[in-house]
Amino acid sequence: MTEYLFPPSPQAALRVRGQKALYPVTRIFCVGRNYAAHAAEMGNEVDREAPFYFTKMPAALTPSGGTIPYPPGTADFHHEMELVVAIGAPAYRVSRDQASNMVLGYACGLDMTRRDLQGQAKDKRRPWDIGKDFEHSAVVGQLTPAVALGDIGPQRIHLDVNGQTRQDARLADMVWSVAEIIAHLSTLYHLMPGDIIMTGTPAGVGPVQPGDRLAGGIGGLDPITVTIGPGA
Repeated sequence: MTEYLFPPSPQAALRVRGQKALYPVTRIFCVGRNYAAHAAEMGNEVDREAPFYFTKMPAALTPSGGTIPYPPGTADFHHEMELVVAIGAPAYRVSRDQASNMVLGYACGLDMTRRDLQGQAKDKRRPWDIGKDFEHSAVVGQLTPAVALGDIGPQRIHLDVNGQTRQDARLADMVWSVAEIIAHLSTLYHLMPGDIIMTGTPAGVGPVQPGDRLAGGIGGLDPITVTIGPGA
């Protein structure tokens, strides 16, 4: 038996609808600027040459339904409602037609962002890591098997904060489809079961404060909720 100097962190994992077994998460990929209206509200244009990505550590994963602390180092903490894709089969240099066969399931997700720190990094042409990759920054709901959701496109994606709608769009508004994202990402990584992809957020992102309750949904998926607690 392998010995460690201290106990390893628990395996990050997601619940799957209708199953007792959990889906272990090993990597979290995130797609940037995948809704044109969101890119515009942030003062950016969509790069239509190819999708671009950033990552979050598995330790950032937090299940729906709980309370997360307001993170340190920021005064501008934002919500970003997203469709999450869970990979269920090895995928390397797959075509768009093959990509849908690589999906195990889908979930609602929140890419929580320290917007001020992200903005500072952009201004200095530095990586976004401290604005995007931190504890509790990837809130993800229960996975729904892909066969239960059907074709991606007409489903509504929305988020309310304290009962007021902030984000409201359709998955069809994504610049890059799920199949296109998987096909492209598979040219850069050997995608494996355990990899999840947060596919970008529609317009309407904004700040949250301690005490705020977030409730989001995507048609056909289990809803997601989280409450913002006091600072860590």
